[in-house]
Amino acid sequence: MKKTIIATLLLSILGGATGIATAATTANGAMTSPLMASAVVQIQQNEQNAQFSQWLPQVMARFNSLPEVQAHAAQAEQAKLSIAAADKAVYNPELGLGYQNATEDTYSIDISQTIDWANKRGAATRIAQLESEILFSSIILERNQMLAERLQALANQSQARKALEFQQQQFKLAKAQLDIARQRTEVGDLSSVELQLMQLDVASNAADYALAEQESINADGAVLALFGEHELPFADFVNSLTQQANNLDVSPQLPALKSAYQQVLVAKVTAEQAKADSSADPSISLSAEREGDENKVGLGLSIPLQIRNNYSEAIAVANQGIIIAEQTYLAQERSLLQQQAQFSLSFPRLAARYQDWSELVLTSGAQAAKSLSQQWQSGDINTSDYLQSQRQMSGSYLAGLGLESALYTSWLSWMGDSGQLEDYLNRQLPSQGAVASAPVQN
Repeated sequence: MKKTIIATLLLSILGGATGIATAATTANGAMTSPLMASAVVQIQQNEQNAQFSQWLPQVMARFNSLPEVQAHAAQAEQAKLSIAAADKAVYNPELGLGYQNATEDTYSIDISQTIDWANKRGAATRIAQLESEILFSSIILERNQMLAERLQALANQSQARKALEFQQQQFKLAKAQLDIARQRTEVGDLSSVELQLMQLDVASNAADYALAEQESINADGAVLALFGEHELPFADFVNSLTQQANNLDVSPQLPALKSAYQQVLVAKVTAEQAKADSSADPSISLSAEREGDENKVGLGLSIPLQIRNNYSEAIAVANQGIIIAEQTYLAQERSLLQQQAQFSLSFPRLAARYQDWSELVLTSGAQAAKSLSQQWQSGDINTSDYLQSQRQMSGSYLAGLGLESALYTSWLSWMGDSGQLEDYLNRQLPSQGAVASAPVQN
């Protein structure tokens, strides 16, 4: 609870407003019993779900309406049709008609059917099923990466707006202090040099304000490019990120690996299909012939002779494909494991620094900011020390925003690239899962 009010508290103090905050812990910060700790955890979880419910459904509805996301549904339908097409018979019957002009005219009719002796149809159906599963996995992974990119844009927009608001408050405070400095100079309480320092500080704050405005405009533009609009609801959820930090299992069922794993299965079935395609499927035929006044009935059987080509090279190519698919999967697994290791190494350290920053701002930084202006006005500190302290306060707040951005980037990159993000967000809204659920089902 403390961390959620840091920005508001510091911003209010630096801007001259009154900050009001409540805490979920006791006065000394300790829980009195395991039962109370469990109750607080449950309260925090309920608050987190309520927080997500305020903005996530609308964001997910806008995300699912994007044309590139709608295309996923068409791709899924195409995959289903591919399975149905592969499950049809490989060979159609053949009908033959014959006529011979001779002393006695001969008329013939025959029908033949090639038998799928090697089960080409079964292999083709299995490949189509696996390819559809690969497509579904790829769509899920792509959705997660697209969603991570868009949530990152919303987080960047939120950070940019907080920085803009902070710089605006700093600029207003600097101008107000400059007016006081002029009054003090008129009565001889402040030197002209110190007044010039205050004027330079206002100019510096104006420049920072302008740069923050530019960053906010760029962030709005990024959201506009990704969503088609720039005003979307969003609430910071940086405090809930640590709950997912320990979920680092890497398995073939992750969307990031499932597609490559299924490619191995496809390669193995393709090898079986190559053997089936190269097999000699026999054909049987039934014929009827009338020669003059004589009727004849015939039964035929034909078997291809694989003398000139036994298709051994084609089978060897398919077997080599298995090795390629296996090595590709191992390479992707290694890449994901490296990303997992980087995330597990960097995220806890960033979270620890963010926690340190939060505690320091609440204890020392906020109290110092509250009395800083009064001390300067009363002459207890000189102008140089006052301006230096102001810059330190600004640096402290902006450093906290930078840490928040780094936490979002680290967490969203891992969750998006591993394909776990959308499932995590769905769990935050158990009663509204239909709103955030993927339109493509495997």
